[in-house]
Amino acid sequence: MNLFIVEDEIRLRNSLMHHIPWEDHGIEVIGTAENGLEALELFERKKPDIVLLDIEMPQMNGITLARKLQELDPLVKLIVLSGHDNFEFAQAAMDVGVMKYLLKPAGDEEILKAVLEAAEQLRQELERISNQAMLQEKWRQHLPQLRNSFFRRWAEGAYSLREAMQYGKDVQLDLKPDRQLAVAVLDMDPLPESDTRFGPKDRQLLLFSLHSIVSELLQRSGHWSFTDPEGRTVILFDAGPDEDPNGVLLHAHTTVTRLLGKVKECLKLTASAGISGATGGPGELHKLYAQAGKALLCRKVYGRDIAIPYREEPEGTSALTLQPTLEKGLEIALETGDPGKAEELASALWAEGMGRAGSVDDVHEHVLYFVSLLTRTIQRQGWRVKEVTGDDYVFFHNPLQLTTKEQIQAWLSRTVRHIAAYVQNQRRCISHDTVRTILDIVEKELDSELTLHTVADRLYVNSSYLSRLFKQETGKPFSTYVLERKMEAAKAALLKGAKVYDAAMLTGYRDVSYFTKVFRKYWGVTPGEMKP
Repeated sequence: MNLFIVEDEIRLRNSLMHHIPWEDHGIEVIGTAENGLEALELFERKKPDIVLLDIEMPQMNGITLARKLQELDPLVKLIVLSGHDNFEFAQAAMDVGVMKYLLKPAGDEEILKAVLEAAEQLRQELERISNQAMLQEKWRQHLPQLRNSFFRRWAEGAYSLREAMQYGKDVQLDLKPDRQLAVAVLDMDPLPESDTRFGPKDRQLLLFSLHSIVSELLQRSGHWSFTDPEGRTVILFDAGPDEDPNGVLLHAHTTVTRLLGKVKECLKLTASAGISGATGGPGELHKLYAQAGKALLCRKVYGRDIAIPYREEPEGTSALTLQPTLEKGLEIALETGDPGKAEELASALWAEGMGRAGSVDDVHEHVLYFVSLLTRTIQRQGWRVKEVTGDDYVFFHNPLQLTTKEQIQAWLSRTVRHIAAYVQNQRRCISHDTVRTILDIVEKELDSELTLHTVADRLYVNSSYLSRLFKQETGKPFSTYVLERKMEAAKAALLKGAKVYDAAMLTGYRDVSYFTKVFRKYWGVTPGEMKP
């Protein structure tokens, strides 16, 4: 801490400066003055923490000096050293902020103690100010999150109008109860299959990007935006009580359409929005938010990249149009592993059902119909839905996660392909097992005469089926494969030093001359010419 001494008596001033061990206690004397005017002039340059001053001084007394120093620096600590044991002097000193009033001749220890008390008091005040500044900075940093939390709770209907107004003030929002609001809910559309830049795990990043773009573009509009629990961006359009509600809604639609265009331009991906069907006061925010959310669900009817206004759906039910012929055809195509036919029939079913759906409930009914149809087809084969559908199983578990018409159609087409491919793969696996058995027989019985008919009889299948299956899996006829293996085995034996007779017996040839003829035709040399 820094100390400044103001005393007109030179001997006392020198004594105060040199005879008290200030440095031993962390106090540095940074200057002295012999009168009030000089002290006032030096104060601006020295910026002391503590001032020890006399009351009676020429040109400016201590009380006046103390008042002026307090005006320049409210934190400075003032200690008076006075020869006047007078209540009025002491009272005047306390009134201008003097923290200690000492009478001359005060001892060095008493003066040191008073200065150290002033230093400690100043440290505490500085710490309090520092802590307050840190709290204010933390508050400033957390204000966006606090506001977002407030908006979420307000939109969910957690506050009465009075509470909303009060909590709004707490997060420094200028809310007025007579305003009218409109609400829009924006969400990124599901990623198209053709886009390989992002995956399902990038959804939160894309939602953050959406909110960042919207917030930036709305910065000077006077409207508010926040994210709801699902990560979607919600916009509150704020308008005066006398404005035309239809005009407010038109402005909301125009703004949202422009924002969706900007998002598409920036991210090269589409987003959609639902907009409340009317305006309302702050006490109706939860209703407007619910309307906007329901409107957004209509992406399942109208498709992606669209701003949808809320409309009350007419009461009554829409019958699910069944197509038994198409349905049976699709089941047969899937069970026979015909992906082309299966996709063709699935598209026809889509056109007859989902293509005509006029409401979100209609879409949900048709999605459940497709989930049931596909599940039944898979389980009829004795397979698990999760095993066949892979990553798309989540939509069987929760079909409502299909959020757009395009996403539903892509899921249906993709699942149909998966089922058909799975059927083909299962058949191939069975075929592989049969061919693998044949290959094992050939390897173990190269020293015998192997024919397709004898192998077919051992496997209890007809030779025509076995011939076609073997060629389909290996790319060559059975007899060709057996000849290749016998010739390779014979060559390997001869290169190891076996005699021609032994090589013939090893590969199932009982006639050595016939073996020699076959060997020469295959390798271009006789067995005797095959040197180790």
